[in-house]
Amino acid sequence: MRDSSITLPRRDFLRGALAAGLLTGTRIHAAQTAERRTSLIDTNAWLDQWPVRRLTLETPAALAAKLTQNGVTRAWVSSFDGMLHKDIGGVNARLAETGQRFPIFEPIGIVNLSLPRWEADVAACATQHRMRGLRLLPGYHGYKLDDPRFAELLKLAGSHRLAVQIVVSLEDERTQNPLLRVPPVDIAPLPRALEATPGARVMILNWPHVAAGKPVLLTLQKTGVYLDIAMIEGIAGLEATLAELPVDRLCFGSYAPVFYFESAKLKLRESELTDAQLDAITQANAQRFLGA
Repeated sequence: MRDSSITLPRRDFLRGALAAGLLTGTRIHAAQTAERRTSLIDTNAWLDQWPVRRLTLETPAALAAKLTQNGVTRAWVSSFDGMLHKDIGGVNARLAETGQRFPIFEPIGIVNLSLPRWEADVAACATQHRMRGLRLLPGYHGYKLDDPRFAELLKLAGSHRLAVQIVVSLEDERTQNPLLRVPPVDIAPLPRALEATPGARVMILNWPHVAAGKPVLLTLQKTGVYLDIAMIEGIAGLEATLAELPVDRLCFGSYAPVFYFESAKLKLRESELTDAQLDAITQANAQRFLGA
């Protein structure tokens, strides 16, 4: 049974333990990491309504306030309307307007390759809305990464100097609505697609449960693909990830407002990170990826 008398917050416990000399070695370093202050670039945030339930921070004002309170200086946002809406041009136009009203947001346009004239949506994101990136939802939009249209998208994005984010999953398959079941995207074809498109800037979001798992992720190391940390799980999960994947390819991502933002920050606190690793994950890698 849980002892109701134990109410000491984790941060206060760490401070007290440090003062008393109760934490040693790597745990001291982890506790110090928890107290470091750093600016955050959130590479995986979303706006508008999740289609099957309401979210606490689904309004731009509420999400902007939460992110600002937690040290986020820039949040890359796309609209959940892009999952199912057919008027992608309208979705991206509204997103761009929201970005103008809330400077913390970096609008990332959605492109649906299964719709006609998707090339016009790419061009509009680049030239009309002045966006710097695109976000793809292959699972929800019904195509695979060996589809010729995906190869064309990578080339077109490169010509417009747009970065590309690929969303592997939006929801655990066990909790999906029976009428909206979407398996994780198979990223096995991605290395070959990138070989055919040198210079493409690609980031994979919500990737820990990808099909084929670790082997394909290790293969992607050679391609320069970036990964966000939103769905990394377990105590010191980030630390374990760094044992297998290079730090210069990992970017902070919260997947807010679907996930609690604090859970993403906790990943930074729970793992032993050097100042250089912390800076790389929280901002430097994201700046390099987007060309800032």
